Amino acid sequence: MSNTIGNNLLHQSLLSPTVLEHQSRCNSSTCIWGNTFLQSQANSITHRPSLSTEFRGKRLTLQKKKLQMGRQGPNFRSTKAILAADTSSMLTEKFSLDEKIELQVDVELPTSGFASVVNVQISCSSDSLLLHWGAVKNQHGKWILPRHRPVGTMVYKDQALRSPFVKSASNSALSIEIDDPAIQALEFLIYDEAKNKWYKYNGGNFHVELPKADFRTPDISVPEDLVQIQAYLRWERKGKQNYTPEKEKEEYEAARTELLKEIAGGASVQDLRARLTSKNNTSESKEQLVSGSKKELVSGSKSNIPDDLVQIQSYIRWEKAGKPNYSPEQQLKEFEEARKDLQTELEKGSSLDKIRKKITKGEIQTKVSKQPVKERTFSGERIQRKNRDIMSFLTKFASKPIEENISPVPEVLSAVRQYSKAKEEHIDGPISSKNFYKLADKELLVLVANPSGKKKVYLATDLQEPVVLHWALSKNAGEWAAPPSTVLPPDSVSVGKAAETKFTVSSSENLPHKVQSLELTIEDDSFVGMPFVLLSGENWIKNSGSDFYVELKTGSAEVQKVKGTGDGKGTSKSLLDNIAELESEAQKSFMHRFNIAADLMEQATNAGELGLAAILVWMRFMATRQLIWNKNYNVKPREISQAQDRLTAKLQNVYKSCPQYREILRMILSTVGRGGEGDVGQRIRDEILVIQRNNNCKGGIMEQWHQKLHNNTSPDDVVICQALIDYMNSDFDLSVYWKTLNDNGITKERLLSYDRAIRSEPDFRRDQKDGLLRDLGHYMRTLKAVHSGADLDSAIANCMGYKTEGQGFMVGVQINPVSGLPAEFPDLLRFVMAHIEDKNVEALLEGLLEARQELRPLLSKNVRLKDLLFLDIALDSAVRTAVERGYEGLSNASPEKIMYFISLVVENLALSVDNNEDLIYCLKGWSLAQSMLKSGDDQWALFAKSVLDRTRLSLASKAEAYHQLLQPSAEYLGERLGVDQGAVNIFTEEIIRAGSAASVSSLLNRLDPILRQTAHLGNWQVISPVEAVGYVVVVDKLLSVQNKSYSKPTILVAKSVKGEEEIPDGAVAVLTPDMPDVLSHVSVRARNSKVCFATCFDSNILANIEALEGKLLCLKPTSADVVYSEMKDDELVSSTYSNEISSAPSMALEKKQFSGRYAISSEEFTSQMVGAKSRNIAHLKGKLPSWVNIPTSVALPFGVFEKVLSDDLNQIVANKLQVLKTKLDDGDISALGEIRNTVLELSAPPQLVKELKEKMQGSGMPWPGDEGEQRWNQAWVAIKRVWASKWNERAYFSTKKVKLDHNYLCMAVLVQEIINADYAFVIHTTNPSSEDSSEIYTEVVKGLGETLVGAYPGRALSFICKKNDLNSPQILGYPSKPIGLFIRRSIIFRSDSNGEDLEGYAGAGLYDSVPMDEEEEVVLDYSSDALFTDSKFCSSILSSIARAGSAIEELYGSAQDIEGVVKDGKIYVVQTRPQM
Repeated sequence: MSNTIGNNLLHQSLLSPTVLEHQSRCNSSTCIWGNTFLQSQANSITHRPSLSTEFRGKRLTLQKKKLQMGRQGPNFRSTKAILAADTSSMLTEKFSLDEKIELQVDVELPTSGFASVVNVQISCSSDSLLLHWGAVKNQHGKWILPRHRPVGTMVYKDQALRSPFVKSASNSALSIEIDDPAIQALEFLIYDEAKNKWYKYNGGNFHVELPKADFRTPDISVPEDLVQIQAYLRWERKGKQNYTPEKEKEEYEAARTELLKEIAGGASVQDLRARLTSKNNTSESKEQLVSGSKKELVSGSKSNIPDDLVQIQSYIRWEKAGKPNYSPEQQLKEFEEARKDLQTELEKGSSLDKIRKKITKGEIQTKVSKQPVKERTFSGERIQRKNRDIMSFLTKFASKPIEENISPVPEVLSAVRQYSKAKEEHIDGPISSKNFYKLADKELLVLVANPSGKKKVYLATDLQEPVVLHWALSKNAGEWAAPPSTVLPPDSVSVGKAAETKFTVSSSENLPHKVQSLELTIEDDSFVGMPFVLLSGENWIKNSGSDFYVELKTGSAEVQKVKGTGDGKGTSKSLLDNIAELESEAQKSFMHRFNIAADLMEQATNAGELGLAAILVWMRFMATRQLIWNKNYNVKPREISQAQDRLTAKLQNVYKSCPQYREILRMILSTVGRGGEGDVGQRIRDEILVIQRNNNCKGGIMEQWHQKLHNNTSPDDVVICQALIDYMNSDFDLSVYWKTLNDNGITKERLLSYDRAIRSEPDFRRDQKDGLLRDLGHYMRTLKAVHSGADLDSAIANCMGYKTEGQGFMVGVQINPVSGLPAEFPDLLRFVMAHIEDKNVEALLEGLLEARQELRPLLSKNVRLKDLLFLDIALDSAVRTAVERGYEGLSNASPEKIMYFISLVVENLALSVDNNEDLIYCLKGWSLAQSMLKSGDDQWALFAKSVLDRTRLSLASKAEAYHQLLQPSAEYLGERLGVDQGAVNIFTEEIIRAGSAASVSSLLNRLDPILRQTAHLGNWQVISPVEAVGYVVVVDKLLSVQNKSYSKPTILVAKSVKGEEEIPDGAVAVLTPDMPDVLSHVSVRARNSKVCFATCFDSNILANIEALEGKLLCLKPTSADVVYSEMKDDELVSSTYSNEISSAPSMALEKKQFSGRYAISSEEFTSQMVGAKSRNIAHLKGKLPSWVNIPTSVALPFGVFEKVLSDDLNQIVANKLQVLKTKLDDGDISALGEIRNTVLELSAPPQLVKELKEKMQGSGMPWPGDEGEQRWNQAWVAIKRVWASKWNERAYFSTKKVKLDHNYLCMAVLVQEIINADYAFVIHTTNPSSEDSSEIYTEVVKGLGETLVGAYPGRALSFICKKNDLNSPQILGYPSKPIGLFIRRSIIFRSDSNGEDLEGYAGAGLYDSVPMDEEEEVVLDYSSDALFTDSKFCSSILSSIARAGSAIEELYGSAQDIEGVVKDGKIYVVQTRPQM
């Protein structure tokens, strides 16, 4: 309980006004900083709802006996709809407001305390409904304003409250809880702000009488000490929760009510005392509490010292002691000591009046020692982090392609939009602006054009009642000036500084409903704008409570329609187009922008992730000052605050209902700012006046800033405030003022660009310094509460609660604490703030992460969710700031400390993103690496390097996902809005830099060289050690140039190499920072083609080589390094290179014929029937040790594809393929994909099905058709996909390169049962990197082997084994692959062409092997796998793999390239071929 029951349960007692002097010590504070002091009730015999005094935070808070009365005008009180509630049941009453809208009012009495709940529901889902209300305490009926108010409530002219309704389906609802027993009734009206319409009851107020509990009679009372004990028991029963002050009060009164019910049921006070103080019902602490209460009763009876003086003296003692957190027993003891202090004064002869005067001056002598601060959640300078299951914060959603959720049904244009479309087609001239405004369920069009050089304004609406335009013209933005008579349309009427013109009905056969329209021609160029409102029937219609305003002059920054913006592919184009059309309206002010964004949220959510990406891009352009913030429009700060509040509330609702979008919603929230609850926005406007008045600084910069704040406050004001504070703290150094502004993007030109420009520099007097620093410091919190969602101080204050008193005209603000927070949370936040500026940031990072972990369970269901989200965002931001501050401190840090820092920041990132499974396994990997280091494992650095590589891959994957999601929208919208191209180009990059991923990356870069040095890895991994001389060419992806042919010898520096690419013609070397496996296809082809291939781990070395682009280099690789040197062009012997190119081998294929059989068993495999892959696996049967297992195989031999194609069943497919082959021969590469798709249209001849079934069943293999026709169809599709892979782009170009006749390429299909492997491996029985034939080189992955030989990122586990010592494998590298492939029991169909094993041609892996079932991608956790945690198990498995490779090499008598799997510790070999 926020230092409660145990520390407070809202105790009430009388307090003299003399205590007010103490109040000025701390006008406002946040509750977490101190103790809520227990106030004794020992002398109170009956409950008195009197003036209460609490120690709350670091201050004494008063409830003043001052009522704010409201009058509603003469007719508001004339008639009442009276709803009288009884105490026996909830009463419901319904009223009809008009033909379509019904009002329902429910009044209910909770089971405890005085709180009554009034529920108001309206059958209308308008966003603009407000409850205009107040409370009545006595028969005079004047309104008072209760302190307990619904979220979003605003004070209206200090006379009434206005609370927004909450939309729920087609209804709007609102609940009001009244906890003041003196309130007898509520009165209200309903106001539709958009329509400017009041809903009354026969011209008067709705009046709701509140119920009273009939068992609360004046002659029944309970001693307060018993109420305290009962409240304590309730607190314990409920798990010692963290209560808000309001909840504390409710619990205290609920305890009283329970005891009163027992008395009403016949129990005596003595019975209650016996029960509550019995040993069975009290703990030691409760006994102490009772004991303390009794002592106080005794001492109280011996003196006549009033309780209010005792409380004040207790407060003074508490302050002198350092404001410690007292236990209940200590609190009671402190009251006793305070009473003794005063008793001593009384015994000295002082009167009570004299004591009262002395106490208010602090002249009462007291002995109290400052208490040491005791932290419950931490000891010393570190917190004690809780042990949590890392997997508990896993968030995982089904992955799906990013696409806009758009209904195929074409958009139906409204009548107004049809009118607009028709009008635009006939306008001869440019269109300056076009805006559509929502008028409840109707629309208003405002179109400004320049036909024939004239300015014309077109207005149209589908409102049903006759509409009158009440308008004016402005020569200065925002003013109302009467339009000249030459401008007035016929039948217009001048009305003071305005004119009124009626709309006319436009009828057309194309319009389904009538549209009222109006055209105005304004030829005078001196007018800059046109303000207006509408009168429809008897209702005035405004723009969200403000005047409409039309821009008549367009500046250079005006939004214009840009040609050539592309097709918007990969975006929510329709939403982005809407945003672009509305930007000219959004430019007016933040209020307009946030309200427009709120209106677009439904469309964005319906469009899915791309829709929310559109909102994020737009808000990010705004936050980075790429868009205009304010243009010719005055707006009150509270209106901006309300608009922010409305938008963030909608974002909060989507966060709750669509958890799959939470990551992007957090990003949007961080760009918007929190918005002010209650009257915090209004204080921006009011408080600056108080600052000016208090510090006598009404001219110069303060007056100019004041005018800007009144006109349109923005996030710039936070920076301006900080600049003024920094200026005074630097002894009035103006350069510091400008540095703060410039560092945050505010230049002198920007200050001058405001509608209310700031022209002056600060020039304060020294005697103003202290007061201004104090007041601007307080003002900063007000500014940040609205504008800075990621500001930690204001985020904490909004969650933990604070109160700021009003002064004069300035409204007060009270933010209640968020309920349901963990009991230790306040202490945790206090620790964070105490260390927030520490240079040594380790303890701070622990505190921030612990706070985020404590918050995490609440980030889905709390009523005040957005406040908690902003706190979490602020904590996340604080982690990034702390890491940046502490980065330099790691210069000489130990690897263990750097790894610990990395684990903290990875944890922070995992708490901020969706689909964080990979990051969580990275986090587990870092934990294991630290354990290995601590235990002295000499492999720790090698393992940590694999975790580092995997973490980098995870960051790269996240960056790629952001780029795919956000960059297309940024480019499309940026072009539509004319955003600076540089800002558009780096949009996603800046998003990433601003996140936690950038902090992780910096730490990884710090650790990487340390690990490489410790593990003796060097700067290079040489995959193909071939000397090379060539010209440097830098490319992003090897894939993008694989089909290119270089005319000169070329050293390619490719930033991305995935593993399945081809080496382009003319390339003599490929250098990359990427990490393809040594045994991946591209690695094998590099070695076979005698191309130098190496990975460089040092970014500086690679950058040096990239800087030599176009230069001639000589590369000399060793097994672990690459030495390079620059050469002169004349040193290159061109004839040698050209001879090498021209001597590329020309190979011939033997065309295979159909043998007459569709399927054959392994015993029938011959060179005329199948390829080397099938023959080699058949050759192994019975020739290897019994512990090496060989899977059963059958095959579809050469010629079967051609036979199936020639079958009458497939005549149409054959004809289509012939046309496509001709197209391909003519050089149209697009035909390759069409051919592959056409092959999939083949039908299976019945004889093929019959023979394949017989061979598979005869070999003991399962027949797919036994599981149903669908399973056979799956198998048939897999076979066709193998055949179709003959026309893969990579394979096609590879055959062309070596001049193979592609038409002679034949494809057999090897059929094997899939072993659902634990691990897969590839063995080269001669080390390919060093070409050392005395050692075996092997790579191992978890799951199926496709992640090893295919284009899957990351490294496999690699090891070597000397052939003379096969029981001693040496691990070279641990795995970093994040993904493993797993599959159910199934069949795989492997390609086996006559071109895969030609001597001198690296054809292996060019064609596809296709399983009948889809593999499942599983994110891998190496930290819990025995292969990586159990050294004995690891040695056993790796040795068995090496022995199997050695046995196969011995059988064939030559070096072998072997693929196999491990299942339950058993070795299976699935194929072997000669190592090339």
